[in-house]
Amino acid sequence: MSERALLRRIRVWLVVFIVCLVLSGLTAFPLVTELRWAEDLLRSDASPFPEHLPALTDWITRVRTGLDEADANYPFVLYGTDWLAFAHLVIAVAFYGPYRDPVRNIWVIEFGMIACAGIIPLALICGPIRDIPFWWSVIDMSFGVFGIIPLLVVRRMIKRLEAATATA
Repeated sequence: MSERALLRRIRVWLVVFIVCLVLSGLTAFPLVTELRWAEDLLRSDASPFPEHLPALTDWITRVRTGLDEADANYPFVLYGTDWLAFAHLVIAVAFYGPYRDPVRNIWVIEFGMIACAGIIPLALICGPIRDIPFWWSVIDMSFGVFGIIPLLVVRRMIKRLEAATATA
């Protein structure tokens, strides 16, 4: 594969990763509304979830109730999720460096891989402390697993690009 084609593939993977980070961040802003929608969807007459996955339905209701109470009485608590959203957006911007110059900025890819790996111990430690069901922690951990996969692919391609440019 030519250096140009390899660079194009790296950039496509990075754009997909950046878009996912941005979308993940943006969804952290309207949590109260999103949880209301999710609960309405789960509890609709057409939904199989209350019957087949009652724990999921009950959990979403519990989280929605907590967010509603926080929003009504302690809206400043939700400011923490605004910062979570902001962090996703800022991290997404950092991946513009590897988009521009992947070889020079491979450290951003490696930082992202470390962050993805860090999701697992965070979920395993903080989940029980915050009374999060284990199955939900597994969902949270999956973001780290699914996030690291494109970064591993990109890192491997960057190493190939580095080797190709070193010999040229």
